[in-house]
Amino acid sequence: MKKSTLLLAGLFALGTAHADEGMWTLFNLPDAVYDQMVNEGFQLPCDMLYNSPNAISNYVVNFSGFCSGVVVSPDGLVFTNHHCGFGAINAHSTVEHDYMLNGFYAKDFSEELPNENMFVSFMKKQEDVTARVNALIAGKSLEEQGGIIDSLSNYLTDSIKTVDKTLHIEIGAFYEGNKYFATTYQDFTDLRLVFTVPKSMGKFGGETDNWMWPRQTADFSVFRIYADPKTNGPAPYSKDNVPYHPEHWAPVSLEGYKDKDFAMTIGYPGSTSRYLSSYGIQEKRDVENSIRVQARDIKLAIMKKYMDASEKTRIQYEDKYVGAANYWKNAMGMNKCIDSIGLVRQKAEYETKIQNWLNSQTTKDASVNVDFGKLSKLYADRKPSYIASNYWMESFWKTSEFFKRSLDILRGAVEVQGPKDDETKQYMQFKDNSDEWNLALDKEMTAAMLKNYAAKVPADFLPGFYEEINSKFGGDYTKYTEWLYKKSNLLKKDYKFFNNEKTTSDPGILLGIELMKVYAKMGETLATAQEAIQNEEKKLCEAKVQMEMDMPHYSDANFTMRLSYGQVGGYMMGQYNSGYYTAAESIVEKMKRANEVEEYKVEPIMHELMTAKDFGKYQDKTTGKMQLCFLTNNDITGGNSGSPMFDGKGRLIGLAFDGNWDSLSSDINFDRRLARCIGVDIRYVLFLMDKWGHADRLLKEINAK
Repeated sequence: MKKSTLLLAGLFALGTAHADEGMWTLFNLPDAVYDQMVNEGFQLPCDMLYNSPNAISNYVVNFSGFCSGVVVSPDGLVFTNHHCGFGAINAHSTVEHDYMLNGFYAKDFSEELPNENMFVSFMKKQEDVTARVNALIAGKSLEEQGGIIDSLSNYLTDSIKTVDKTLHIEIGAFYEGNKYFATTYQDFTDLRLVFTVPKSMGKFGGETDNWMWPRQTADFSVFRIYADPKTNGPAPYSKDNVPYHPEHWAPVSLEGYKDKDFAMTIGYPGSTSRYLSSYGIQEKRDVENSIRVQARDIKLAIMKKYMDASEKTRIQYEDKYVGAANYWKNAMGMNKCIDSIGLVRQKAEYETKIQNWLNSQTTKDASVNVDFGKLSKLYADRKPSYIASNYWMESFWKTSEFFKRSLDILRGAVEVQGPKDDETKQYMQFKDNSDEWNLALDKEMTAAMLKNYAAKVPADFLPGFYEEINSKFGGDYTKYTEWLYKKSNLLKKDYKFFNNEKTTSDPGILLGIELMKVYAKMGETLATAQEAIQNEEKKLCEAKVQMEMDMPHYSDANFTMRLSYGQVGGYMMGQYNSGYYTAAESIVEKMKRANEVEEYKVEPIMHELMTAKDFGKYQDKTTGKMQLCFLTNNDITGGNSGSPMFDGKGRLIGLAFDGNWDSLSSDINFDRRLARCIGVDIRYVLFLMDKWGHADRLLKEINAK
């Protein structure tokens, strides 16, 4: 039996549902995985996935380093999620022109809005460079290894730029550092906002429905890539740039899908830890997730109080609030899933299986000989410092403008200005961003985070200024904060910080110094522990792969392009069948509950559109319904947001935007029975572009069939 057939037999032995798990790299997709895709309904040759001129991977993009997207037209239109475009939409919004609240449609190219610090990145090539990297990093510390890999990435980038100056290469660790792949990218940095629905629809259901099913959210936004008019290649923003003309783009389908139809996502999942030990999972539950929930309970309540009181403040903080709330709820859901399925126990039992396998090996292999006793002790020993560092990040890292400036000025994040030949006249100065934050909110956030940190960490991790809070202010964090904001120059408009005693004695700068000192203290302990932990976790991963060598194994997600496949379909929610799609009448029922749930409130026109008697070509021909969102058992995690969802013919049928509640442990464990990917139906997207936006020029450009 040839190897691919043997692997396929292994997949079937565990049931076809097993094949739905996996975030597969495309350049080395196992034969068994492709064969299983075909068995489930994929109808294209393998080279249509990767490494051919018209491969699907050629028009899937990394969207700004935190999401995914897909090119859907000959003029460079890109579909992604509304929540992926949220920051850009929010940045263009003002009280007078609130695109977040009212939506936006550029009626011609001249109205399309440029965005700072946004990009799309195309993956051009990926290859295995493990042997080359291992030869360079052998015997080096973790820190040294990072520097060597960065240097090699730079060297390879310099080399490829002699062929094409628009390309660059990144080397990433896969399989817990047992493999290294080099990926070639091309970035386009002139990305413009073209279309978005109002937030009421783009984020319909808000945090109430986040990570839940059923869903009706129209989670999409539309951008356009602009290029150099002479080369059709990447170029910095210029009014002279023109729409990018790709060689190929995703065909958009109006045919829809049926229950058990093949479905595939290709995108850039951010981070998973499915090879993580039981000790690591316990740490994630008890430290990372628990601290995130506890601290963000406080932060979110403060932001919401001020956002509800002022439209200006709502616009200022909406992006930050949504980002914080998303992973706050994710952490709660993950911990619930970990406990409900007994994941720590399950993983410990599996580790016993690995230990028995190791004991049975006649030849000992240092690369797999994980020491579980040592691993347990390493996690236990670092726990106090790890708790403190997580509270430090949640409390002080970019939580208030004051904390942000205090740390930025010390870590070199503020440009030094003045004459280069005279240090006494050099200075640092913050740009005036007073329209981006609220002073009263900032003060309350600073005081609350100072208080919460002190209550949660051991005394030896408290910065020195806490002695002053207790001795001079009687432990009153509000009084201390008022004094701090009054005496420090950090928030003064146009203030210049020269390299002199006045700067070094500023109480805000002194606060930052103390914060950096205590974080460095934690870091020394954590860095040593992390290197030892990573070494054992690396062995554990390799032991699993070798023990199950007859099975294909995918690497944890690391924001490189991955493929996931499976079928359209629902799941059992207790005694209730979830169904595999939602229809227009379901969103109307939620709209009627707007007095009970604020996040179900929409504009009257949306209610009118969703109660139409005839949805025309956007209505599903099989069910007769206007279908809004749908479920597949594709593997999904953060970063997959905006990933195109394809049918068996490689046609775009939706955009992935969320997982269900039972998928929240998927970063560390994929539950084949319950985990589901939620996508917005592409027909719902086109319907709103048509009937609400009247975006005829875009619809003609997309040419859905």
